[in-house]
Amino acid sequence: MRTVPWRMEFDTMAKRDYYDVLGVDKSASADDIKRAYRRLAMKYHPDKNPGDKEAEAKFKECAEAYEVLSDQQKRQQYDQFGHEGLRGAGMHDFSRMNVEDIFSMFGFDDIFGGIFGGGGGRRRGGQRGPTKGFDLETGVELTLEEIARGTEKTIEFTRQDMCSGCSGSGAAKGSQPAKCPTCGGSGQVARGGGFFQMVSACPQCKGAGQIISRPCSDCKGTGRVPKKRTVSIKIPAGVHEGQGIRVAGEGEPGQGGGPNGDLYCYVRVLQHEYLQRDGNDLVAIVPISFTQATLGATIDVPSLECTKRLRIPAGTQYGSVFRIKGQGLPDLRSKRVGDQLVQVTIETPCKLNHKQESLLREFAESENKSVSPKSSGFFEKLKKQFGGN
Repeated sequence: MRTVPWRMEFDTMAKRDYYDVLGVDKSASADDIKRAYRRLAMKYHPDKNPGDKEAEAKFKECAEAYEVLSDQQKRQQYDQFGHEGLRGAGMHDFSRMNVEDIFSMFGFDDIFGGIFGGGGGRRRGGQRGPTKGFDLETGVELTLEEIARGTEKTIEFTRQDMCSGCSGSGAAKGSQPAKCPTCGGSGQVARGGGFFQMVSACPQCKGAGQIISRPCSDCKGTGRVPKKRTVSIKIPAGVHEGQGIRVAGEGEPGQGGGPNGDLYCYVRVLQHEYLQRDGNDLVAIVPISFTQATLGATIDVPSLECTKRLRIPAGTQYGSVFRIKGQGLPDLRSKRVGDQLVQVTIETPCKLNHKQESLLREFAESENKSVSPKSSGFFEKLKKQFGGN
């Protein structure tokens, strides 16, 4: 087993800085951010890089960065607190989203749809059929004790929910969306002629096929409003750092009568004062004195539930590891419980009284070992004999 430090620093799924992802400065304007995202989205679009998983991952990473930096409130939270400040903000899980849905989410169908054949989920004629809502992701913090026994957590997050004022239509009470005059309700327009005709999303209705002359005052015509949600989720024993727990139907509402998306809750393990995880085993690094290591002793060591008694045999060497069976964490699938590993370090005393020093010097002489002289005058004699400066 490798030697591990006394305290463990957890890697919480480290993400790149969103400004670095888009290649802009922190002082960049909203237009600068939009232009940067469009340029990178074109570069890494999966249709332009078929079969390239790395390009697809970068495409979705750019979308995640744009979602934050294009939203004034999320950007302020990110600037002040970094990625931790976005926890519970109802971030979309772009890793599970379709490419076309990402573009339509940001209103870029009119730019990219004609180039890449966008419009995912659209029926013939351009109008959308029922589509599942966007998935969301959030985080949950767990202690090792909670991981050992499993737990239930209450999660609070914000999602874009159906506006109750207009039932999601976006139109004010007493009015209805009207057919878009530009596209005739198809949601698409054709540019050019002959063999080079290009079809793209309608620039006036953004592909919806409808326009709203009197927008709802609650949602400003979007049909969605941010709402706080509180859900309880059961977390099984043995989960690991970074694992996601799916909560079905707690994502954003679908379009055209489609089902809600899902919520993915990712685990972050809090640091324990004395223990750290190594698979299903727990590791404790415990200091002992050199006399305990030499003569043997019975010591108390930390564990999840309480302290455990551990026998240290005489002649124990620095770094020796002792195993306490069944005191680790359960395996998520087999439920088999791991062990606790106790690694000892040997502390050298810094201050000795006169009696202790005398006894140690006597012991050193008995084993014929050279130790530092008692008097500094020894060095003066040494210099005189050999002519040192």
